[in-house]
Amino acid sequence: MMKKEMIAMLLAGGQGSRLGVLTAKVAKPAVTFGGKYRIIDFPLSNCINSGIDTVGVLTQYQPLRLNTHIGIGIPWDLDRNEGGVTILPPYEKAGKTEWYTGTANAIYQNLAYMEQYHPDYVLILSGDHIYKMDYEVMLDYHKSHNADVTVAVMPVPQEDASRFGIVITDGKGKIQEFQEKPEHPKSNLASMGIYIFSWPVLRDALVALSEQENCDFGKHVIPYCFNSGRNLCAYEFNGYWKDVGTLGSYWEANMELIDIVPEFNLYEEFWKIYTKNDIIPPQYISPDARLYRCLIGNGTEVSGEVTNSVIGNGVMIGRGAKIRDSIVMHGAVIEDGAVLDKAIVAENAHIGQGAVIGCGDAVPNRVKPKIYGYGLAVVGEDTEVPPNVRIGRNTAVTGRTVPEDYPDGQLASGGILDKAGVVS
Repeated sequence: MMKKEMIAMLLAGGQGSRLGVLTAKVAKPAVTFGGKYRIIDFPLSNCINSGIDTVGVLTQYQPLRLNTHIGIGIPWDLDRNEGGVTILPPYEKAGKTEWYTGTANAIYQNLAYMEQYHPDYVLILSGDHIYKMDYEVMLDYHKSHNADVTVAVMPVPQEDASRFGIVITDGKGKIQEFQEKPEHPKSNLASMGIYIFSWPVLRDALVALSEQENCDFGKHVIPYCFNSGRNLCAYEFNGYWKDVGTLGSYWEANMELIDIVPEFNLYEEFWKIYTKNDIIPPQYISPDARLYRCLIGNGTEVSGEVTNSVIGNGVMIGRGAKIRDSIVMHGAVIEDGAVLDKAIVAENAHIGQGAVIGCGDAVPNRVKPKIYGYGLAVVGEDTEVPPNVRIGRNTAVTGRTVPEDYPDGQLASGGILDKAGVVS
């Protein structure tokens, strides 16, 4: 009989639709971040740094690259005979088959996985946030308050509070009220989507709500536990935490890594972020290259000018190319003389010689203004941009494009060119 004090359940099946074309072929937790990492590396690293050696990763949307990245968990020391990391996709069951229809429904469908470890506590995590947290400290808080459920919270600006689940406490950490994305929030303590449940309490709630459509922790499980008289406590976290759920927040979080004194430090020895390291050669910086405030991945060749940018592994940047305030992901090619200004270029994209990505005025996107904004130009995975074309701001380009796709040699600001058929 295996016995674990606390296991983690990591929700990593989200589509991340607000990241637009960046998640057309990959789940949000598998999107690259900080040059060499993927978003899921951060909660996985937090687990092993916190002494948690049993993690179930619940996948659903576009799971191939995520599954390949995690493998058997070697980079995070999670390749264990007892416990370790386990990929938990939806599966066919006798009598009834369904996708995961909500965060709590996904956990409910994996009760058998959790029960085999006879845990005292279950840690619920999201796979798409950037932060460092010692979950062992949160567990000590849970125990010391004799809590049934502990919700990790952090203060947010009052004007942003309506976007979150909000908790109201009695000043000693005990939750008195919970509001899910309220129009008029009563506090600014926002739920981070990180929960510790005492196992019997979680099991009871999941079984009781098993018929609830689209069962979700914030909307259903937490209110159920509160209304059942359970002891709910709030654990206030004051470190760096960012939900990189929009193109703007994703770009901003990457740019924060290259501050002279970064708010989120990737270089701390006592809390390392682990990832799968590909077998690739070292980076090469040519004598003609010019670099200022940037992160450059392994295997990357730079012959141009890179300023205030994050460059992934295996990127090729040609002579005379200029990259400013941009993110370039693994395997992309930026040919001679190309210019990127506040652009996001996804994996294995090819930017032709002399092309300009990110120019003109930042007019609103005509198709999806809530996604393609922030003055960014976004180039999707495996996309080809021909030489000498100009692409404006608040734009998205996908697929193998040719010069004829660009009237007068340009895609004006606010436009979308979708040759891959991924922008619905």
